[in-house]
Amino acid sequence: MYHLYTILAALLSFLVTKWMKRRRYCMDVKRLDGKTVLITGGNSGIGKETAVALALRGARVILACRDEDRARKAVREIKNRSRNMNVLFMEMDLANMRSIREFCKNFLQKEKRLDILINNAGIPSVLDWTDDNFSMCFGVNHLGHFLLTNLLLPRLKESTPSRVINLTCSSYKYQKLDFQDLNYNLFPFFTYSRSKLANIYFTQELARITEGKGVTAYAVHPGYVQSNWTCHYSFLYQLFMKVIMFMFFVSCEAGAQTVVHCAVSDEVTAHNGGYFSDCRPAALKPYAKDSGVAKKLWEASERLVKLA
Repeated sequence: MYHLYTILAALLSFLVTKWMKRRRYCMDVKRLDGKTVLITGGNSGIGKETAVALALRGARVILACRDEDRARKAVREIKNRSRNMNVLFMEMDLANMRSIREFCKNFLQKEKRLDILINNAGIPSVLDWTDDNFSMCFGVNHLGHFLLTNLLLPRLKESTPSRVINLTCSSYKYQKLDFQDLNYNLFPFFTYSRSKLANIYFTQELARITEGKGVTAYAVHPGYVQSNWTCHYSFLYQLFMKVIMFMFFVSCEAGAQTVVHCAVSDEVTAHNGGYFSDCRPAALKPYAKDSGVAKKLWEASERLVKLA
């Protein structure tokens, strides 16, 4: 009887693991020849797999990263895997507003098109501060991408139809924004969750502002992915999470599928400002669809990054 229970437990664990790791794959085969794609943090994880997928479709792919050595290594790998030599790296640090402004100045001087902007880079639940004294999660995950997108918006409008894809996470549902303390930096997971909720509001307000101007925006939850986000933590925590990720998380290639889907599919344009998961529109908590909060966050973000 003991052996029977052991077998049943192992079978149940296997089935749960398979269920947790199920993901749809993007089946759209559209080519992107002549299109320019910019991906933040494209030197590893979901970003790198997205870069490979879009380079395979013929796009000119630019990786915006702060670590030059890792980025150049990723560029070589992406070129080898995609057989597309039109892949390059440009330096940018999302934790530094001056770096973002310099990047955008260089980009606008050198690049005549921007068809797809993928705001992929992100910081996990860490309690740290950016060079501009913003909490690291809010500063990088939201404010950095907010400034980047706004500074590149003229080029996006010139390249229409164009798209902005913001990577978020379903953990948004565990927090709400506090406009008295947008720089909240006490509990790591809550800090991260607030930044991911900000990504959703940002997407919705961007879609509203650019409505009818040929630019569409989408928020994507890629699933729980076996990426290298644990590098910010202790060795023991990394070891523990590697076991958990192996059992329940999906591969980076699988995690990139919804991003690719929103980058190429014509179907998604009917859901401008929408939230996507598993290559299809997904439901949001009611408070995450509050247009008033989205507008208020946009205005607050303009002041914080000195765009207003």
